[in-house]
Amino acid sequence: MLRTRAMLTVLAGVALAAGTAASAWAASATGTGGQVLRQAGAGERQATIPRPATSPFAPDSGQLVVDWNKTLIAILNIHGAQPATIHPTRSFAILQAAEYDATVAITHAGRPYLFRVPVARPASAAAAADQAAHDVLAGLYPGQASIADDRLAAELAVIPDGPAKQHGIKTGKTVAAKLLTIRSTDGSAAPPPPFVSGTAPGAYRPTPPSFTPPVFTTWGTITPFVLESGAQFRPAAPPSVTSDAYKDSLAVTSSLGQDTSTTRTADQTTAGKDWSSTPVWNVWNEVAQDQVVTHDSSLQSSATAFAALDLSLADSAIGLYDAKYTYQIWRPITAIRDGSEFGFPPNPSWNPLTATAPDPSYPGAHATFSFAAATILTAVFGDEQPVTVHFDALPGQTRGFASFYDAAGEASLSRIWAGQHTTLDEDAGQQLGSYTARFVLRHFDWDLSRTVRS
Repeated sequence: MLRTRAMLTVLAGVALAAGTAASAWAASATGTGGQVLRQAGAGERQATIPRPATSPFAPDSGQLVVDWNKTLIAILNIHGAQPATIHPTRSFAILQAAEYDATVAITHAGRPYLFRVPVARPASAAAAADQAAHDVLAGLYPGQASIADDRLAAELAVIPDGPAKQHGIKTGKTVAAKLLTIRSTDGSAAPPPPFVSGTAPGAYRPTPPSFTPPVFTTWGTITPFVLESGAQFRPAAPPSVTSDAYKDSLAVTSSLGQDTSTTRTADQTTAGKDWSSTPVWNVWNEVAQDQVVTHDSSLQSSATAFAALDLSLADSAIGLYDAKYTYQIWRPITAIRDGSEFGFPPNPSWNPLTATAPDPSYPGAHATFSFAAATILTAVFGDEQPVTVHFDALPGQTRGFASFYDAAGEASLSRIWAGQHTTLDEDAGQQLGSYTARFVLRHFDWDLSRTVRS
């Protein structure tokens, strides 16, 4: 059943009960239908969302794009397949960019992501996309090449033999090789140096119970896919941890995010656990898979949708870690347990609903990724699309929403309910993801015909 939630009502109530100012955040962030929104600030224009042009050269089904996306997720689910210091969104972006540029090289139905390659005619766009996807996955995951080989054999088997198929295969090989070469020097392979924790109030330090060293400490420095730099949309510095704004925000998390919270509803508890269970970039790719199938999207439209989505998620990851390790703000569990350092009543027995992620708190990752995804998917499929979210780690568990922004709003709030973040983190993440996605949309020169509130 679709559920359009007034998701911040409880948050606002708890904020008022705690004597905090977070209710203002709740009020300004809630739009019609529970959609989480931001007001345009001074000098900002209302966000216009492009609609991809309809292509007369896209008769093939987008199912093959879904198939390859699923194949990558299957590889990522194999223990040890993904290098620990390389963020998975990089692989999604390379895969989908290769499929897209291979397709566009033949259809000429849109602006290429990065380059065009010469194509012998006739040529099959489907064969090109299949071969590009295969070569990317085999190149990124040589130990899992047989999985890519099997998928390629199945995909190519349905394409009629002949010059068009062979020319398409050659095009896909060329695109994949060129893109892999370009990304081989993006800095992602450099081993990060040891992280030195801060000791001042507010400085990030590893969190209990395992005190895992922080991850992706230098990811904000790698070459973005579309952004000019990881710092391009860096959020403003958060308020000092000694400020009333920070204490008010922390009080909300302290109340709603504790494992034994009595102010969090049963559904919020479920949401907090659901969204914590599965990598959020996987979740949004699977949402896109469902939409492509539901809309019976063409190869061109599907390749465009996934390229825009995953380039946005990859650059959101770079921008996210740039900000996280620029500000290095401690997690709520540290602040709440050690609150005496800055005048917050300490609670040494406080635990979050779910285990704290091993990286700094500001900005929030789920907010960043989810608002980037919602911006792209709204641009492609329109607003008020029924959305069912699945969680791979919880087979059979789903959550239904009336729009992509409803789902993104809950994903963001779930991190407060899970005790992971403050409202300050979520606000900054929503902004970062939205701005990054809009920049990616502009990169493709899409027709500006849709508007969403930012």
